[in-house]
Amino acid sequence: MRGKSVFAARLKEARQRAKLSQRELGKLAGIDEFSSSPRINQYERGKHSPDFSTAERLAKVLEVPAAFFYAQDERIAELIVLFGRLPPAKQRRILRQLREAEQK
Repeated sequence: MRGKSVFAARLKEARQRAKLSQRELGKLAGIDEFSSSPRINQYERGKHSPDFSTAERLAKVLEVPAAFFYAQDERIAELIVLFGRLPPAKQRRILRQLREAEQK
């Protein structure tokens, strides 16, 4: 992720994985239709950063936890996405297992 912010790179990665254009993503996240493409482009280039509520709306559209956009480590970013997709009961079980593993 050299050269641009972690947020910028993760946003572009998630948008491309969702097969959405910048304009489509912006519109679905509630950004004005006429400025949606330029704003998403600026976010992806790291020229500007959205406020957290906008980041949350983008995350919801892209079906990733907002924390994914800020994870600097690739493994942690993947864990965030995978963990976020699990139902709450499985999340609790995994957290319990991780706590137990940490104590050993």
